[in-house]
Amino acid sequence: MESRERTVESAEREQEARKIRRLQVMISMVMSVISQDPNLTVEEASELVAGAKRAALAMFPDKEFAYDILYKPRLQRLMNERFRLQ
Repeated sequence: MESRERTVESAEREQEARKIRRLQVMISMVMSVISQDPNLTVEEASELVAGAKRAALAMFPDKEFAYDILYKPRLQRLMNERFRLQ
């Protein structure tokens, strides 16, 4: 029984790692689009950021604080640099 519990825990850890990696890739893609698309408007970029947050919280519903300290500052900094916001 103990071996089965370890297998379940291992599978859960692997699934969590995949979700984290998916989130990292998604944020990287959003940041790439914002920084590289010359035709992107500030409104469109804001929609991308909002969509990324919604997706992140759908994957990790109880982790809004983690999102706010890990990804929100990066995205805000990029938006400020790209669109000269203050």
